[in-house]
Amino acid sequence: MNERSATPSQTLPFHAESAEAVLQAQGVHARQGLSVAEAAERLQRHGPNTLPQPRRRGPLARFMLQFHNVLIYVLLAAGVVTALLGHLIDSGVIFGVVVINAIIGFIQEGKAERALDAIRNMLSLHAQVLRDGQRHEIAADELVPGDIVFLASGDKVPADLRLIEVRSLRVEEAALTGESLAVEKEVEAVAPQAVLGDRSCMAYSGTLVSFGQGAGVVIATGGQTEIGRISAMLNAVEEISTPLLRQMAVFGRWLTWVILGVAGAAFAFGTLLRGYSASEMFLAAVGLAVAAIPEGLPAIMTITLAIGVQGMARRNAIIRRLPAVETLGSVTVICSDKTGTLTRNEMTAQRAILAGRKVVVGGVGYAPHGGFEVDGRTIEVEELPALAELARCALLCNDARLRHQDEHWHVVGDPTEGALLTLAHKAGLEEAFECEALPRTDVIPFESEHRFMATLNHDHEGRGLVYLKGAPERVLELCAAVRGAQGDGALDHEWWRAAMDEAAADGMRLLALAVREAEDGLRALTFAEVERGGFTLLGVLGLSDPPREEAIRAVARCRNAGIQVKMITGDHAATARAIGQQLGLAGEVRAISGAEIEGMSDAELQRVVGETEIFARASPEHKLRLVQALQARGEVVAMTGDGVNDAPALKRADVGVAMGRNGTEAAKEAAEMVLADDNFASVAAAVEEGRTVYDNLRKSVAFILPTNVGQAGILVAAILFGMTLPMTPAQILWVNMITAVTLALALAFESPERNIMGRPPRDPAEPILTRFLAWRVVFVGVLLVAGGLGLFIWELERGASVEFARTAAVNAVLIGEVFYLFNVRSFTDSILNREGFLGNRYVLLAIALLLVCQALFTYLPAMQTLFGTEALDVAAWSRILVFGVLVLLVVEAEKALIKNMNHGRRARTA
Repeated sequence: MNERSATPSQTLPFHAESAEAVLQAQGVHARQGLSVAEAAERLQRHGPNTLPQPRRRGPLARFMLQFHNVLIYVLLAAGVVTALLGHLIDSGVIFGVVVINAIIGFIQEGKAERALDAIRNMLSLHAQVLRDGQRHEIAADELVPGDIVFLASGDKVPADLRLIEVRSLRVEEAALTGESLAVEKEVEAVAPQAVLGDRSCMAYSGTLVSFGQGAGVVIATGGQTEIGRISAMLNAVEEISTPLLRQMAVFGRWLTWVILGVAGAAFAFGTLLRGYSASEMFLAAVGLAVAAIPEGLPAIMTITLAIGVQGMARRNAIIRRLPAVETLGSVTVICSDKTGTLTRNEMTAQRAILAGRKVVVGGVGYAPHGGFEVDGRTIEVEELPALAELARCALLCNDARLRHQDEHWHVVGDPTEGALLTLAHKAGLEEAFECEALPRTDVIPFESEHRFMATLNHDHEGRGLVYLKGAPERVLELCAAVRGAQGDGALDHEWWRAAMDEAAADGMRLLALAVREAEDGLRALTFAEVERGGFTLLGVLGLSDPPREEAIRAVARCRNAGIQVKMITGDHAATARAIGQQLGLAGEVRAISGAEIEGMSDAELQRVVGETEIFARASPEHKLRLVQALQARGEVVAMTGDGVNDAPALKRADVGVAMGRNGTEAAKEAAEMVLADDNFASVAAAVEEGRTVYDNLRKSVAFILPTNVGQAGILVAAILFGMTLPMTPAQILWVNMITAVTLALALAFESPERNIMGRPPRDPAEPILTRFLAWRVVFVGVLLVAGGLGLFIWELERGASVEFARTAAVNAVLIGEVFYLFNVRSFTDSILNREGFLGNRYVLLAIALLLVCQALFTYLPAMQTLFGTEALDVAAWSRILVFGVLVLLVVEAEKALIKNMNHGRRARTA
């Protein structure tokens, strides 16, 4: 956490040492800087001011690793088997799916490298330095520890600096610390244990100077800087596998061994007990393996995830990595940044404290819409002249500007001053008119040393007014009276202190405003002139960055869905706790600071993290530890962030969520998902979409696997009873591919089930094939065995040819699947209604396409030759149709039975 020392004798971190001590430790004079020769020697010793390049895998290795997956092995085996059977087109399709998956993975694989590149791009390109007593502009990568660097408004800080001189210097550190407002800088040392956001005497590499000027001595460059440490952390963070990939790896391994075991057992049984030749049984075993391998499942999974990506994009969530779609559905904890995600990142004046009155200001953000209330009653500004004067002071003692662009209001300048302008507009003041009526004569800009800003304004008759705004305790020191409804009166310090404490407890930043008549002839303001006092207090404003209304609703939805929402912020605990209460993060919001996290062991943090909602003043290491602690508790964590400081935690989280509008490139590259609107409500919408995707994946598994079980069961039965194979390997492959491509694909378009956000998150350890799902697969598989094998035997008994009987068996399995497709649209609810049959138009389109394909398979001469089929008569089709209807009704009866059993079990438990 502390800056590194350049000398062995350095015991305190640089932010805790005086500027003089740091200059001495670095061996440099503030007015001379380093000599050119000394700078060259230090450059040789410390290296260039750039982030070190990590070791990376080459493109070939990255591409080949995309095939290192059990499911891909199963697909490759299926492709090899189909090629050996002579079906080159089918094997080409399978190999094509594998290669496309590998290309997608290869493209996505480079995100960590791009995240590091994005951090490098944040570094400054040039720097103003003092060398040999002369000011020079040099390339930023030539900076060395000990260089004296000059900063001005708009500069990007080129290295980590200990400030030695400041003039109204403010630095935007949000990308590094999460602090929402620009930080005022000073030269005085701070406490050794001060966290990053509280080190006011430091300026860190990659941050932006928003106001003022300053100078500092370089104390760290390249990989030794704070941003360099984050880069190293990001490089070291391991990405974890998603729940779906973990489950599919287990499922794929299990399925592979089962298929090989059954095929091997069938081969041994046929050759040893039934007397079949080894070549015959080898072909039968290959057919059995082809029947059991769900060739289309990985492709369906990929397509379902891709459709989920499109659905999320429509809801402002851009997915960068496909498995993240499903992972969102199993999220149990969302760790959210506060500023701009849960809040609007637009400072708003929410309360005006006047003499004896507290006025609630309506509206949020910079849009000048909203009114005023006192004690719950709406008032007009004319009823409170003091409020109009307060608003006039807020408008005239102000350097910001509001712009209306792309249907949004934006502030040009300081966000707090933007909030003051909005207040003035709500009070009905016209900016151009007021500035014309009381033009500014002089100004004292805000400086941290004096903690106020003052302007001198004159009307056209020469009457002058000094407007003052600043820290309440400072402004009150300069006030002799307070403006009230009946004119000026005495200040009641106790009342004002209590009113301000109440506002501060609500998480508001306070700003006092005052006015004084100027002496005749006063045309220039000085600090002495302002500090002689005599001002009249107009009021105190309470400002905050308010929660988004839609974020409040989204937090409630997440809690209802069993998802914890935790706020991680760079702000102070009191501010964050007040926002947390407004958001409804918990009944009683608990908060801890980064300093407290620092003192905890990993075991302690794992215990505390489960019962705490807010983590304030959090550093990059803290955020990473929090994510790891939650994952150690078995949680599936989504982490939102927008700064460089968020990148390591975003990469480590199960789902990293970056901000699209205001997020840094480093954060976007480290994340799996980017929010187009920077809105927490979009995270909740993405979770709903993710749950829908997982449901649809389970439906696809529950639909595809019975086909494989049914076909494999038919072949096993034929081998056991010494029958002719009811299906050839080519026909089996046709059923597998046509089922996956047409029918199963329709399930990817299923709408969310009722109350999808009213149930708790699924257990990440829960297998994709649950006991219930395994039962359903076997149950329907047995039905398909009965229908396919029964019709095959029936047709043979009637004297039909083997080709005719096989064609009837294939169509029986497929028609059974057509009717089962309606069943699987809901695992537990009945589909014997209009919604069940007509609710998904893609199901009807898929069935129509399959019927056309089956007509070609059955009647087209070329297909008859290729697959060994024969035309069926009307009687055969009627028997097949009856079987399909029976499948539908039997599965619906099974649903009703299980539902009643579950109701009875719950009733007995209650």
